[in-house]
Amino acid sequence: MLGKIPIDIQKIKKDNLEKQILRTGILAELDAINLYEQMADMTENKDLEKLLLEIAREEKTHVGEFQYLLLEMDKQQKKELEEGKEEVKNLIDK
Repeated sequence: MLGKIPIDIQKIKKDNLEKQILRTGILAELDAINLYEQMADMTENKDLEKLLLEIAREEKTHVGEFQYLLLEMDKQQKKELEEGKEEVKNLIDK
């Protein structure tokens, strides 16, 4: 199932628009990753499976690209992301 893009342009403050665009890009890429990996699991054709998994890998790179710029623009999100990492590290003792 694909995610619903949550943007209603009329309701977004101008100074948040670019961040919302980046988050929507991340959402679209995550949907694509899930779709390609699910289809790869469904096929018995090894060539098709290999292709789908390679495309999914490329989409993961796109997530990183969007995320990098988002974190440059949204320092609060960057801070919260780092705090979340630390919480999980402490939880799993790594």
